[in-house]
Amino acid sequence: MEGFRRLKRELVAKGHMIEYYQDTMQIPNGNTAVWDFIRHNGAAAVVAVRGDGKLLMVRQYRNALERETLEIPAGGLNGEQEATETAAYRELREETGFGCRKMEFLLTLRSTVAFCNEKIDIYVASGLVPGEQHLDENEFIQVEAYTPQELTEMIYAGTIQDSKTVCGILAYVKKYGVS
Repeated sequence: MEGFRRLKRELVAKGHMIEYYQDTMQIPNGNTAVWDFIRHNGAAAVVAVRGDGKLLMVRQYRNALERETLEIPAGGLNGEQEATETAAYRELREETGFGCRKMEFLLTLRSTVAFCNEKIDIYVASGLVPGEQHLDENEFIQVEAYTPQELTEMIYAGTIQDSKTVCGILAYVKKYGVS
């Protein structure tokens, strides 16, 4: 869109996963506005399909929500240059203990476009091979398995609200015609 121009970007804070900036913007009517911007390296997520058709899910505590959530396995990139497929393989193994014989790209999700550049590539993993979880020392994850129908019902009941999980499961169900 024409008429928007960044005049200044100031780093306000840098955390473990994000950088928070304030951008001074010139907008089409000639005024200036200060907008928040959060920079994120990106992430990868995995819809992991067992041989019986059930999907592997991870249950973990999320500080921002002050509760446990049920999500597809996922994690941030180790730097902006890491391929999301590489991260998907790593996160599947680390969080669930499973490897896979096949990893197929499903979709890209932009989680919060109003103020953050986070991009999550979601993959479908099949031909799962059991192994061992490799959790970080601050991760406490329980692996569970559900049918796509059970998960879809949880989405529409509002039990599952995580955007990457909702998008990943619904896209998987649509693409592969499972229910």
